[in-house]
Amino acid sequence: MEHSHTASPQIAATTAKLTVRRLGVDLSQGFSRHWNGGDAFLTAYCNALSMSFPVGEQFFVDSVKAGLKALPDTPDNAALRETAKGFIGQEATHRRLHSLYNAHLLKQGLHNAWEPRTAQRIAKAHQDFFSKSDKPYLHMLAVTAAFEHYTAIFGDLTLEDLDGPGDMFAHAEEPLKTLWRWHAAEESEHKTVAFDLYQRLGGNHGWRLRWFTFVSVQFTLDIIRQTVNNLRHDQTLHKPSTWWSAFKFTFGTHGLVWRVVKPLLAYRRQDFHPNDVGSPTAATNWLTRHADRWTPVGQ
Repeated sequence: MEHSHTASPQIAATTAKLTVRRLGVDLSQGFSRHWNGGDAFLTAYCNALSMSFPVGEQFFVDSVKAGLKALPDTPDNAALRETAKGFIGQEATHRRLHSLYNAHLLKQGLHNAWEPRTAQRIAKAHQDFFSKSDKPYLHMLAVTAAFEHYTAIFGDLTLEDLDGPGDMFAHAEEPLKTLWRWHAAEESEHKTVAFDLYQRLGGNHGWRLRWFTFVSVQFTLDIIRQTVNNLRHDQTLHKPSTWWSAFKFTFGTHGLVWRVVKPLLAYRRQDFHPNDVGSPTAATNWLTRHADRWTPVGQ
């Protein structure tokens, strides 16, 4: 159960300062039932992702905070500490906005089964596993790094083909189009934090892969279950158009499966680092072009 003191060979320093942003979108008026281009499946899939965020991102924040407590307060760790604080601020903002988003989904008659299931899973992990380790923060960070790899991939997929055939938000309504792209940009922006903190604290490759496998199975099952749940409550589960959209999204020419295989396999390399995959400029480009949509917190 315990981590050895031998870290993976790849230990990179996260040095970029992260901006915590206040997004200028108004969710108070809600949004239409099929806000994503009138497509029931794409809407249900994205709604399912949103349902997982508040509880999941709170766990990510808790993991990074636990890691920071264990990180020696030395000059060579100063940059990583500063970046981690930005990560915490960004995730807290995501959590707040997606809580507002999810509240409207509840008004639409959708049932969030993912959130309580995740909360129970986290509580059980703390009780049955993390608490029995002498370095629980390393296991928490390994789980967080795995999820952050998925969210970073999602961020890249969202921003790499804007308004093209591979853009799942090309026909989405405002303000959700802006909300999702802003979220995608920040996930890409802070994708190295949990990983670098895990490495700096001595996390090893074996446990990183074990938790990545666990996360991959749970995430895949959870997203399928919640999407189906949403479609059932939307009364569009059995429509042929729903299934056709799901097939194109998953296995079409620009299907999800073909686009995620390479970055998911890359995570299993001993020398992997999150900066090895994805665009180095897509997030910055979007945030720069849409600087009128957000303001830095504190200004």
